[in-house]
Amino acid sequence: MKTEGKKWLEKKLEELQALESYSLERTNESIARQLGIAAAEIVKLNYNENFFMPREKLVAFMREVAEECDSRIYPQEEENKLKEKICSYLKIPKCNVVVGNGSDELIDRIARLFLEKGDVTVSVTPTFPVFRLCIKRQGAEYVEVPLLKDFELDVNQLLEAFTSKARLLYLCSPNNPTSNQFEKDDIAALIEEFSGIVIVDEAYAEYADYSMTSLVDKYENLIVLRTFSKAFGLAGLRLGYAVTNAVLAKALTEKAPLPFPVSVFTLSIGRKLLENLATVKKAVEELKAERTALIAKLNGISGVEAFDSKTNFVLFNTNKPYDDVYQNLLNQGILIKKFGKILHLKNCLRATVGLPQMNAKLLGALGRILR
Repeated sequence: MKTEGKKWLEKKLEELQALESYSLERTNESIARQLGIAAAEIVKLNYNENFFMPREKLVAFMREVAEECDSRIYPQEEENKLKEKICSYLKIPKCNVVVGNGSDELIDRIARLFLEKGDVTVSVTPTFPVFRLCIKRQGAEYVEVPLLKDFELDVNQLLEAFTSKARLLYLCSPNNPTSNQFEKDDIAALIEEFSGIVIVDEAYAEYADYSMTSLVDKYENLIVLRTFSKAFGLAGLRLGYAVTNAVLAKALTEKAPLPFPVSVFTLSIGRKLLENLATVKKAVEELKAERTALIAKLNGISGVEAFDSKTNFVLFNTNKPYDDVYQNLLNQGILIKKFGKILHLKNCLRATVGLPQMNAKLLGALGRILR
């Protein structure tokens, strides 16, 4: 390699190393090896996955799809068939749907298509970090406005952040990690005042009270993101979609940098689940009931403050150092997510709403740790 090219590569690699990245946590297998137990004994409550979708039914659907698919050829009509089912599910026009390799990929696609170096983006803190990571890779400025103490939007501060260079506003609602859904009127007011594109990430919408998808034709700058990773139990297959007006949908679909971003199998299993919505809805209702019970039981433990949730996880604060609580749980094979300071709270942790037996282990361990 010539000296000039080598120096460029070294400099570029240094720049890449300096970029913040999404930190993947340890696997069940690696934790199990350390603890000397079977991986199946690990209680995994850290990534907001859905254990209420019966695995045996998912496997059965996958077998059906495997028989229907021809993996030797690129996707044909599978995407259109999925879009038709999504439109029926949400009662929206077909042209308003954009399919992606998970909603994360759609966040990245929006950033790549609409941002240039020096542009400004706005969001809140705390919130889902992937938007921030995608923005910084584009060389854009990221402005974050703290939520209010009740986890609601500080509308006035957000309005002040809407400068002439602001291009994207990102709102995760229901929000991760605070688990609350923002007031619909507040979101609408921000959409009306923002001159750029507003992204409302509704990854947890099936567990919440309302959706903004019905407003995409009213607001020409609104993009609503949805996913199959949560309520539909397809976290491992990576399938998401955006709902927006026809003009933005066309740009996001046709100007994507890569053809066929989603596999024929994944497109087909998404369609299959939408054809079997009763299974999904039953799982959602079971989780919501368990969520109510989990919050009540967490608040029954001395030293725990758990917050209301419109998601499939629960945020809680403890009166002992969060890192100690996290590590103690991990040593018992219980994996949750640690955050620490969130706004005025000092020891925040987040737990997926697991199956009753999973939650019982979490509750029992917390009771002993905080005794």
